Order: sequence, then C-alpha cells, then structure tokens
Amino acid sequence: MHRPLFVALLASLTAMAATSSMAADAPVPAGLKVIHQLHLGGPGGWDYLSFDAQRRHLFVSRGDRVLAVDVDADKQVGTIPGTSGVHGIAIAQDLHRGFTSNGKANSVTVFDLDTLKTVATIAGTGQKPDAIVYDPASHHVFTLNGKSGTASVIDPAKNAVIGTIALPGKPEFAVADGSGHLYVNIEDKSELTQIDSRTNKVLNTWSLAPCESPSGLAMDVVHKRLFSVCDNRTMTVLDAVDGHRVATVAIGDGPDAVTFDPAQGMVYSSNGESGTLTVVHQDDPDHYSVVATVPTQVSARTHALDPQKHLIYLSAAQPGSGKDARGHQKLVPDSFAILTVGKP
Repeated sequence: MHRPLFVALLASLTAMAATSSMAADAPVPAGLKVIHQLHLGGPGGWDYLSFDAQRRHLFVSRGDRVLAVDVDADKQVGTIPGTSGVHGIAIAQDLHRGFTSNGKANSVTVFDLDTLKTVATIAGTGQKPDAIVYDPASHHVFTLNGKSGTASVIDPAKNAVIGTIALPGKPEFAVADGSGHLYVNIEDKSELTQIDSRTNKVLNTWSLAPCESPSGLAMDVVHKRLFSVCDNRTMTVLDAVDGHRVATVAIGDGPDAVTFDPAQGMVYSSNGESGTLTVVHQDDPDHYSVVATVPTQVSARTHALDPQKHLIYLSAAQPGSGKDARGHQKLVPDSFAILTVGKP
C-alpha cells in the first residue's frame, strides 16, 4: 500500500468513526409525541406561527387576525386585529416590535410586543406579501411578495417601505443570518436566493435540486447550513457560503415549515398531508439522520420552536369529509387548535 493511499484511508476511517460516535451520542428524542392540545376554535385559515421566547408568547396567524397565546399559562392573551390575509409574523426583540404580513391588503401591521397593541400600519408592499423576516444586521423588515416576485424593504424607524428587490421567481419563506445576509426560497424555480441585506442586492441564486416547490426554510447560523423543505418529500441542505448541496433528507408529505434547534442539533419538518413531524439529527454539519417520525394530525403543516423547553407548537384542525373547491381536505368547523409536541 502506497503511503498517500494509506494516509487517505486512515483519515477517512477516522472521520467515519467520529461521525459514528456523534450519531451514537445524539440525544435521540425517544418518546416524542403530541402531549397537549389547546383548543382555540373560531373561523379562518392559518399559516405561519412565530414564537417570542422572551415573553413566552406564541403568535398564530388566523386569516384576518393574529392570536397571541401565553404558552406557559396555556391560554390566549391577546389579538392583533386588522391583518387581512395574514401569513407571517416577524419579531424584532431590539425594537420591542412585531410585524405581520397582510397578504390581502398588501400591508404590514406593526404591534408592540409588550402590550400587543397595534402601533402602525405600513401600506405599499408588493402584492400578496407572504413570509416576513426581521434582519438585525440592517434593522430592516423584509416582506416576500408572492404575486409580485419581489421583496419589500421596510424601515421600522420610519414605518415605511423604502425599497424593492426583484427576485428570480415566486418567493416563499426567508431567514436572516444576522450578519448581513437574507436567504429566500424561490418556490416556482426550486431555487434559493442570497441577498445582501445592507445593500438590498441579490448576490447569488442556487439550485435546490432535487427539491421541488420549496416552502419552509431554517438555518444553522453557526455552521452556515440552510434547510429547505419541499413538496416531493425532500429536505435539501445547502451550504450558505457557496450554495453547494450538502445533503438530501427524506421527510413527509405536504411540509410547510422547518425549524432548527441548535442546542439539541435537531431539525424539524412539519408535514401537513401525512400528519407527521419528521425529526432529523445533525450528526455533523455535513451528515443528517432521521431519528423519529412523530404522528401529529393531518393539516398540521406549520409550526414554531420553543428553544428553551425544546417543544414544537403546530397549528391544526380536525379533518372533515370531502374536498373543498380547491381540492383541499375539508376541516371540521371550530376545531382549530394548537398541538404541542414534546416528551411526556
């Protein structure tokens, strides 16, 4: 055996051993299950949830309003009204403000995180703002506008739209890395776009293949890994520096949200059509293993992570019989609830 080959093989075996050791030591979430349901009822659809870890408030989009739930008291404690077609809720801890993307009104509602009172309405975003994210590097809020194919840039100090970024397709969810970059899933192109959040310029657009129709997006900021969940039961992991594909992981049907828990090294995908939560362990930044598939409820496609108690909160309603005009499963009226997944 030639020495270079021997050295390479030794290095490979060492790396494999290290990876195996990490996987063996992984805190596999044995016994994860739905441990609680908070019935909220009421009319309206839903989309994203957002968690204010500082105040222990879960924000739940409900069509024309946002519900604020105190997760420790297990009750609704407020409502942010006037959010027609709301999709997402962004939280800016340093500003003590929350922001909602109002898809039917092409606007953003600004509310106080302490009082839950509306303080401003910002008009003039692009058409059908969907995801919304606060970028701490620029102190700007970005709405991702599904119909316009743009991102609107909002200055919270002025409560005004100050810029528009053209995107290469229909944007879905977005994340900020806190260091001046915004990342956006491009749903109709199966791509991911990197934006400089200080100059509001598109830097790169990368393929997410074999992903199809990416929706939810999360990030491991420390290791610069992006997690996109896709309609074809696939999660694609990209390197956030150069956009190369790191891994592909099998998940469930109908995902619409993904989160990363850095303390436990876990990635969670909520799959609304299969009614499951796929739990993926980060063995190391380049290797990922599915360690659990947790039954939740059909329709539970979006969720938020409680990083302190390591709980997952999901929006869901009881499936009814038949399909609606759009071919979606009908739901039992007044059955809307928040499911909590954790260890009993």
